[in-house]
Amino acid sequence: MDLFIDKIASPIGEVRIISDGSKLVALDFEDYEERMQTLLERYYGDVALNTKKDMAGISSKMRAYFAGDLSAIDEIPVANEGSDFQKVVWRHLRKIPAGETWSYGQLAKSIGKPSASRAVGLANGSNPIAIVVPCHRVIGANGTLTGYGGGLERKKWLLEHEGALQRQLAL
Repeated sequence: MDLFIDKIASPIGEVRIISDGSKLVALDFEDYEERMQTLLERYYGDVALNTKKDMAGISSKMRAYFAGDLSAIDEIPVANEGSDFQKVVWRHLRKIPAGETWSYGQLAKSIGKPSASRAVGLANGSNPIAIVVPCHRVIGANGTLTGYGGGLERKKWLLEHEGALQRQLAL
């Protein structure tokens, strides 16, 4: 399968943006390219990545997000490939507004499966579209920053960028 790749600079490292030409299929950081390749192969099989700048305006929207327009990523169309359960979790991740965090338990309740926190955590960790499908907005029930595929320092930066950590500290 032919997919397209663009690379942009960000305050937290180079970002790899993978698209089918109209929808975002993967987004990850340069130092996690092997993980991204594994997820692409899992969901799309054998893929060829062809360089193409600013596919469907996705790169421009990502730059706007990093520049402070947090809503710029809300309308990026995504193509989520995964199990039915993963797709439901990933759709609900997009319902978490910038500046807010949910626990895994809250996310599980939002999909109607309140006892599925661990399964939600696994689906969250398998998300191939970082930032746009905002898995970074999910934290531990006690407010701790738990695992993030791009590393906890990036998760912390993203939550600070979105104002979520400041809001949490104010509560």
